[in-house]
Amino acid sequence: MAAAAPAADGVPGRGPPGEVIHLNVGGKRFSTSRQTLTWIPDSFFSSLLSGRISTLKDETGAIFIDRDPTVFAPILNFLRTKELDPRGVHGSSLLHEAQFYGLTPLVRRLQLREELDRSSCGNVLFNGYLPPPVFPVKRRNRHSLVGPQQAGGRPAPVRRSNTMPPNLGNAGLLGRMLDEKAPPSPSGLPEEPGMVRLVCGHHNWIAVAYTQFLVCYRLKEASGWQLVFSSPRLDWPIERLALTTRVLSGALGEHDKMVAAATGSEILLWALQAEGGGSEIGVFHLGVPVEALFFVGNQLIATSHTGRIGVWNAVTKHWQVQEVQAITSYDAAGSFLLLGCDNGSIYYVDVQKFPLRMKDNDLLVSELYRDPAEDGVTALSVYLTPKTSDSGNWIEIAYGTSSGGVRVIVQHPETVGSGPQLFQTFTVHRSPVTKIMLSEKHLISVCADNNHVRTWSVTRFRGMISTQPGSTPLASFKILALESADGHGGCSAGNDIGPYGERDDQQVFIQKVVPNASQLFVRLSSTGQRVCSVRSVDGSPTTAFTVLECEGSRRLGSRPRRYLLTGQANGSLALWDLTTAMDGLGQAPAGGLTEEELLEQLEQCELAPLASLRGAPPSPSPRTSLTSLHSAFSSASLSSRRGSPSPPQAEARRRWGGSFVERCQELVRSGPEPRRPPTPAPRPSAGLGAPLAPPKMKLTETSF
Repeated sequence: MAAAAPAADGVPGRGPPGEVIHLNVGGKRFSTSRQTLTWIPDSFFSSLLSGRISTLKDETGAIFIDRDPTVFAPILNFLRTKELDPRGVHGSSLLHEAQFYGLTPLVRRLQLREELDRSSCGNVLFNGYLPPPVFPVKRRNRHSLVGPQQAGGRPAPVRRSNTMPPNLGNAGLLGRMLDEKAPPSPSGLPEEPGMVRLVCGHHNWIAVAYTQFLVCYRLKEASGWQLVFSSPRLDWPIERLALTTRVLSGALGEHDKMVAAATGSEILLWALQAEGGGSEIGVFHLGVPVEALFFVGNQLIATSHTGRIGVWNAVTKHWQVQEVQAITSYDAAGSFLLLGCDNGSIYYVDVQKFPLRMKDNDLLVSELYRDPAEDGVTALSVYLTPKTSDSGNWIEIAYGTSSGGVRVIVQHPETVGSGPQLFQTFTVHRSPVTKIMLSEKHLISVCADNNHVRTWSVTRFRGMISTQPGSTPLASFKILALESADGHGGCSAGNDIGPYGERDDQQVFIQKVVPNASQLFVRLSSTGQRVCSVRSVDGSPTTAFTVLECEGSRRLGSRPRRYLLTGQANGSLALWDLTTAMDGLGQAPAGGLTEEELLEQLEQCELAPLASLRGAPPSPSPRTSLTSLHSAFSSASLSSRRGSPSPPQAEARRRWGGSFVERCQELVRSGPEPRRPPTPAPRPSAGLGAPLAPPKMKLTETSF
């Protein structure tokens, strides 16, 4: 038989067990016996030496295997001794190579080592797991979900953020690396209809949107989270989601709890029952793609960047659409809705007066303030101070502009007629400001340069912002996120980094580095310090997340809890206890991602598309580029530790830039480096037991 025949055409045949086999693995020679290589049945080596797969030999006749020789050494030692010594080799790399060679006993042992460090029940912060719901039947009613914006057979594009025009949130180079999208499916729908696209919460309720339907959960004190509502299956993907479960003023009966979903230019609204179930209120048309959907009290608000706003009131059951200037940001304070527009103006709508103006068909959109430079207002945050007199609250508004400026304006209760006054201006961003948050203690702004965050301390006197000594810079860091414009399956709206939290408490950012990541990093918005990191318990990628402030129970001593909600690609939903993480904050003084963690995250995404677009040759694999990047870090660190002359250091500094982002940019511009023959390792001195390994450089910018 051919398998048993001797090697005639370069294919090794069966031989005696003691036969010496010479291997060339990635340029390094190894010698071992046939018995050592073939004692595991149905492995790569047994197939190779039996002739079932072809072989390639080098000039000396050794069998060439194009794999990593560093990882092959512990694998060969395992075949010889059946003992595992993984020192000096990354565990995931060793497992990957063991799976390639088909060494089942070694794979099982390595997987067991990982299972000892990782539990399917999550860490101490894991608080709950909601399995995927049953896929509902198709929606049957008189309304059609096919609008003019979907005439081409595809749903309207999903906008990245409700505070910026499309594609301004990824202005940095790293943010554009993943903009190459896969071609759409013939049906125009994402490939994974069962994944979580959006998740939001309000008080003790959660709404989860899948591709074509949504479900709602309610927290009951005795029985935990219970599924109380599931919508019918819709015709198009859900792009926006809003939930309200408690209106502080007025008894609305069955309309006290509502959930809304937007697809294209149409909005579907349901009324939820406290004990379960729900009924459809109606379908409303905005006429243009909905880019923001939210509730202000019992009013449902829908806005579009084109400058159109729609309002629905639960008491009057009236839907009204009105044209405004092009809307680039919004925020709500009490019953007031503030709109930031591209002409530099801030408009406001008193939604409480909306039912009184129905006959005039006017939303009473009034201009509150105009930016002195008339830059577009791209981010907006309103803070209402506690009442200090019968005249009312101070109104403090922070806003960011398209030129990168941050301004704070203040409205005194006694000067309502004269409008707000400019309080302070910060010019510390060079890219458009995408997010801003003014709270009791901090002012936080985020710009489009790879989510660069700048934080100031806010000084207050008797609860009101003070001019003396004024705000002082506190921190500057980046929330690196390589999410593409439309995100995983077009659900980038579900991956909002924040900041999350009540205005009188500490806010947090949620960082998801690469699109298919199963790990999230929770970081303080004031300093960038890492609060914790969570990893999905079932290993599936995280496709949506949010933070929910949940009410405390009626039991004595209970307090409100803060939860991180993560939706997974397999349709499940996990809950994580952020209150416990915040309580133990002082025990883990970590910052952003370290160099090793960032390289591990970047292994999951391809950095080469931009290089190929620039005309550079395509990279063989992302691991190759990351390996060259990591070796550059190590060599730079080693030369600095040994005190090498200044010209090489200056050359390395000139080549790789002064920051990690600049080094990544230089790597993408230059493309993959040509392969060089391996250089012999330096001989260790007589007094040392092992050669010196280059020390790993500590990343100075722990802000990723």
